[in-house]
Amino acid sequence: MTSKVKIEAVLDHLDRDLTKALEDAVNVHIPGAQFDARQLYKEFVKRAYRRCSVWEQVPDQCVEIK
Repeated sequence: MTSKVKIEAVLDHLDRDLTKALEDAVNVHIPGAQFDARQLYKEFVKRAYRRCSVWEQVPDQCVEIK
């Protein structure tokens, strides 16, 4: 079975943590790179919105209902 998640809401909710993770990943792969982490994340989110449906299907084991 599958569930659906609203990808925009997920990315917005995890904004702070994912911005830092993206910044860390760039710094590992491109040491000394100069960039604005917030702007990079905003661009990533914009492109994710274009690639993903508003509601994305994910396997049920990826969702915990409380």
